[in-house]
Amino acid sequence: MQGKRVLLIIGGGIAAHKALELVRSLRRAGASVTPVLTAGGARFVTALALGALAGSKVHTELFDLDDEAEMGHIELSRSADLIVVCPATANLLARMANGHADDLATTLLLATDTPVLAAPAMNVRMWAHPATARNVVTLRADGVAVLDPDIGLMACGDFGPGRLPEVPAIMDAIRAHFGPRPLSDRHVVVTAGPTHEPIDPVRYLANRSSGKQGFSIAAALAELGARVTLIAGPVALPTPLGCTRVDVETARQMAVAVEAALPADVAVLVAAVADWGVMPSPDKLKKAAGMPRIDLVENPDILATLGASPDRPRLVIGFAAETQATVASAVAKRVAKHADWIVANDVSGDVMGGDANTVHLVTADGVEDWPTLPKAEVARRLAARIAGALA
Repeated sequence: MQGKRVLLIIGGGIAAHKALELVRSLRRAGASVTPVLTAGGARFVTALALGALAGSKVHTELFDLDDEAEMGHIELSRSADLIVVCPATANLLARMANGHADDLATTLLLATDTPVLAAPAMNVRMWAHPATARNVVTLRADGVAVLDPDIGLMACGDFGPGRLPEVPAIMDAIRAHFGPRPLSDRHVVVTAGPTHEPIDPVRYLANRSSGKQGFSIAAALAELGARVTLIAGPVALPTPLGCTRVDVETARQMAVAVEAALPADVAVLVAAVADWGVMPSPDKLKKAAGMPRIDLVENPDILATLGASPDRPRLVIGFAAETQATVASAVAKRVAKHADWIVANDVSGDVMGGDANTVHLVTADGVEDWPTLPKAEVARRLAARIAGALA
């Protein structure tokens, strides 16, 4: 990051004190830092401390006569290589998503075409609120890199997602933005989400997969420069930046889409594909007609088919969601399906639909047990391993 210019916007909240550590880390990495301190942020850290650590002027006011004589907010917004918002409070994310320009921070964010990275920090209920979810979807669709918050104990005593990511994790995201893109010449196919197998025109068989882990992996691979084809079952998630999305419903449609996406360098098959489908009725099954007979038919095994295909990608990675003997089942699955790696996890708890995951990476060299991590962090680690394997 030597010589890179970072504009750091500090939002209000107890996590604002970590912005001081972030300034120190950025300077040590060789970047210059220009702080913008919001009114809320100033309740937790001082301009004096920020200025001393940054070695530059701290900007606080939109209507600063000296700065605005030269259109200071426009210059600030365009002279940086990256704008980092840390902490990005629920209020600040909402104002960013809705195009507000009522203070220096939001005005320069609206006036810029510089890449923006936001590190959220807020109460767990604020993060989980539908309004915040909508705002994050909007911002990511607009090209803002919004990190997922950490899971842990809040200053208020609540526990869950909402903690500011640790400074090393924020630094990793900043380095990834500035650093080399090791997958820039690679094509990766990712499957994600459930499949829906129709029973009749109004009913279907499904599973509880949310698609979050698969979408996070697609996003992490795109951040490393890969051309990502994301084949998604029926989920209501935004398409990650840099990914080409193919929506499917059934296992058979997903199998066709995977084959059509080849050739590829890597396939990461995260989707929870239904093992069986149904011979669907063309008409709605009526309760008055009595208990219906449902005939199950075996669906194509996408992982096994791809693993044995002459068009097999160089690296084929499958996922194994288990409720017992997780690692042993994954070891056997890797061999049986001709996969290079299997990522296994125990789904007997609230993993499906949750924001964290505990996985085991099974390769020909053995088994790695990863700690419980946010799904976005699992994705970043896996993407880094994939880049290393292809190097």
